[in-house]
Amino acid sequence: MKYFKTDNQKGKITCLLCQHYCQLKEGQVGICGVNKNENGSLRTLVYAHPSALNVDPIEKKPLYHLLPSTTALSLGTVGCNFKCPFCQNWQISQEKRVDTSVNLSPQQIVDLALQNGAASIAYTYNEPTIFYPYAKDIGLLAKKEGLKNIFVTNGFESPEVVKDMASWLDATNVDLKSWDDAYYKKVLKGGLEAVKDTLRLMVAEGIWVEVTTLLIEGENDSDADLKAMAEFIAKELGVHVPWHLSAFHPDYKMLDHANTSLKTLERAKKIAKGAGLLYVYLGNVPVHGDTYCPECNTLLIDRTGYRVVQNNLIDGHCPQCNRAIEGVWR
Repeated sequence: MKYFKTDNQKGKITCLLCQHYCQLKEGQVGICGVNKNENGSLRTLVYAHPSALNVDPIEKKPLYHLLPSTTALSLGTVGCNFKCPFCQNWQISQEKRVDTSVNLSPQQIVDLALQNGAASIAYTYNEPTIFYPYAKDIGLLAKKEGLKNIFVTNGFESPEVVKDMASWLDATNVDLKSWDDAYYKKVLKGGLEAVKDTLRLMVAEGIWVEVTTLLIEGENDSDADLKAMAEFIAKELGVHVPWHLSAFHPDYKMLDHANTSLKTLERAKKIAKGAGLLYVYLGNVPVHGDTYCPECNTLLIDRTGYRVVQNNLIDGHCPQCNRAIEGVWR
């Protein structure tokens, strides 16, 4: 895809990477801080300049229905198109200065993944949509090597990007941060309807989707909002879509908020199950990450933290009743 369109009358380009659709004059940089109009073209300033690079368990993304027990080479850059006050990676996501001393080509990233025995590459830590040209170039090479590609995202991609993703991206975990559009716009500097559209389109395009909500008591954990989120996932995405309910811990600009209690997480899980969701997981707490068969309740995957203690799946099926378990297992 072409990552921008040109308005010759106004002498601007429109960035097509996310739903901000920034209109950029010559030399201007978008909201994300890393995509620039340079000579009438869109230049991604962080291309080949990752600021974070680690080998992580796939469970840490979190993705629980994709190649359990494997690792993902995980990378991020500086910059973001949101301004979340609770961001746990704010040191890079809210940074605009690009460290060009780190220079890793797409092929070098793929080579690192293979050298480290990773089964996938995860584009994460900051918002990967803002470095989509870099991610895609890596992803196409990774796909040829049999590696899976994963986005961990706020879901503010443009429809153009989501449709393009379907050709190379295997799975994504999308943050559904709130059910309040005003909160999305005022506090996060995004938009709820855009995220909902992205989720619907990702599912329609055949990308494996898991959803995460970081629960912050007093901000996004009302029974009514949780019920609405759960029903949206169940009815518009599918009851099989896993929902990760994660505990908040004070960070960045929200140091005055308390840690999310286990009681709040369990209340949210009960609401999610009541809406018919088959796979609901509690995150940032030690246990509570086990996968059970929706048909016969057999324990399929026993997790402690990010570690799989036992995996009883047989070729993606329940060993007891042979029900196919939704996910990417090979």
